[in-house]
Amino acid sequence: MDAEDAVRLRRAIARLARHLNSSATGEGLTPTQASVLALIVGNGPVGLPDLVKLEHINPTMLSRVVGRLDELELIDRSPDPEDLRSVTVSVTAKGKSVHERIKAQRAHAVSDAAGRLTGAEQQALIEALDAMDHLADELK
Repeated sequence: MDAEDAVRLRRAIARLARHLNSSATGEGLTPTQASVLALIVGNGPVGLPDLVKLEHINPTMLSRVVGRLDELELIDRSPDPEDLRSVTVSVTAKGKSVHERIKAQRAHAVSDAAGRLTGAEQQALIEALDAMDHLADELK
């Protein structure tokens, strides 16, 4: 892949991410809050140091995000049984419901937009999925 194609791919991914992240605002969450909630749903119960690594944000910001998710009763915080100085977070039933709605909204947005593409464009996207997954793994 040459540099120009790499730049186009990065721009397309960034634009897609911005559009998809905006769908979290319908639930009253910022994109970062929705992302952290999704990580807790997928990895929870999970400690805050692990969330910092997964989300790639600083601990102070994560603390604010977790505090807000807790205020909204989307997660529960509890002392880590292995280290009582640490906190473990897990999703609540309400949090799981909000996460599922966000996921459905995002899936609908992608499906709706993809439905306006040509059949060949849709097929090209489907065929690129494995490569995109592998690229994401390589970027870790």
